Amino acid sequence: MTQTAKLTLTAAAAALLAAGVTLTTTASGWTLPGLQKSPATEAAPGSAAPAAVVPAPAAAATPAPSPAAALPPALVPNYRAIVQTQGPAVVGITVAGLHKVGNDDDDGDAGPAARGEDPFFRFFRGVPGLRLPQPGAQPFRGQGSGFIISADGIVLTNAHVVRDAKQVTVKLSDRREFAAKVLGSDPATDIAVLKLDAKNLPTVQLGDPKQVQVGDYVLAIGAPYGFEQTATQGIVSAKGRSLPGDSVVPFIQTDAAVNPGNSGGPLFDASGRVVGVNAQIYSQSGGFQGLAFSIPVDVALRVKDQIVATGKVEHARLGVTLQDLSAPLASSFGLEAPDGALVSSVQPGSAAAKAGLKAGDVITAIDGEPVRIAGDVSSRVGLARPGDKLKLDLWRDKKRSSETVALGRADKEAQEASAAPQGAQLGLALRPLAPQELRGSGLDHGLLIERVGGPAQLAGVQPGDVLLALNGKPVKDVDEVRAAMKDAPKSVALLVARDGQQIFVPVRLG
Repeated sequence: MTQTAKLTLTAAAAALLAAGVTLTTTASGWTLPGLQKSPATEAAPGSAAPAAVVPAPAAAATPAPSPAAALPPALVPNYRAIVQTQGPAVVGITVAGLHKVGNDDDDGDAGPAARGEDPFFRFFRGVPGLRLPQPGAQPFRGQGSGFIISADGIVLTNAHVVRDAKQVTVKLSDRREFAAKVLGSDPATDIAVLKLDAKNLPTVQLGDPKQVQVGDYVLAIGAPYGFEQTATQGIVSAKGRSLPGDSVVPFIQTDAAVNPGNSGGPLFDASGRVVGVNAQIYSQSGGFQGLAFSIPVDVALRVKDQIVATGKVEHARLGVTLQDLSAPLASSFGLEAPDGALVSSVQPGSAAAKAGLKAGDVITAIDGEPVRIAGDVSSRVGLARPGDKLKLDLWRDKKRSSETVALGRADKEAQEASAAPQGAQLGLALRPLAPQELRGSGLDHGLLIERVGGPAQLAGVQPGDVLLALNGKPVKDVDEVRAAMKDAPKSVALLVARDGQQIFVPVRLG
């Protein structure tokens, strides 16, 4: 038998629908996708489905529970209509300029961009015409995507698409080309705004990312590897994703195929409205591997409004270090569920310090909206403006309380400092464990490894490990790690705690 059995929409099909079996349409009729039928129960072609035999219940039998309500059949979007009506507003972007690539290390090794480790160059690897630079100011050419949101020529794309670009050319689906002016870009959200000298341009319809749910159909249009007006489809895989180095954006994760060149293009919902800007992929090969991430379009529009009005973007800053709660941590704090963002440290003089926040507080809601993970706080604060006031619901000393905080300004230096790894030679971002974390873990000292890269990552160190000792010497603060690395050793032995066990991890540095 075939994998998919064809049925006509008869009484048998209606019976299947009533029983909760989803029917989808194809060009050749109604089908049951992916359903492998058993020969013993399969009806002959054109015959009616056999009636179900229901045994008579015993006199004293307990009534059977009511069956769960059947889900309605899912309606497949009209992708053809979406491409035909919205595709003309999707543009291809080509850029040219100079990348300033210097030496990051004193030993003369090329910087991360020259080595191909820069995430922007990983995203663009394989794009026709793009060459990875060597140290020094090197010319480059690259490609990306974008979409028109106003008929007078406002285009949204990714900031990394136009980074360092001296020339930006926008090509429409009807082959018209325009030289574009970069009105401004925001690296924190990876959004850039372009302006074309044109009128009466086609525009996309904008949607509401908050209405999109996991499992919903989505469609991406862009120019992967330079192939213009390429459409790929999938579903929403997750929402509110926080990615390393991108704490401001609550990404939409999808499995729609996105590749180098798609960056900056639109993500459409099933009704053909833009809900996201395709920005990143997770890949170990440089190509699509099932994980794509899009910036919610409401975030992009908020950035656009600031850029159009002032030419720049300002982000707010709370001044705390946050972490997700685990079940043991939640229990130690007296919480029933591991929902919320744990404050592990408060920076002196920050907005959080002025509002009275302290280490050990758990932020459970912001302006009445529940907080599940630390990324919820980071994105809400990062997308606010300096001076905005937020009401924080807290869990403190096993009691509920609240504080109102007036947010500060996230200047460039503060952002760079917060992103800089404290164990740079090792490739580790470290912070001390809070007292509550120490009690919950059963440890008397240690540094939490928040991010991993470079030699430590190659050696198998993982985010969430706790660094206990370096070369046999216990470490209790970041300064002790710096001191141990001062002599630039060729290799070190890290003692880390992971899943209740302690293991030594050798790390080669030279």
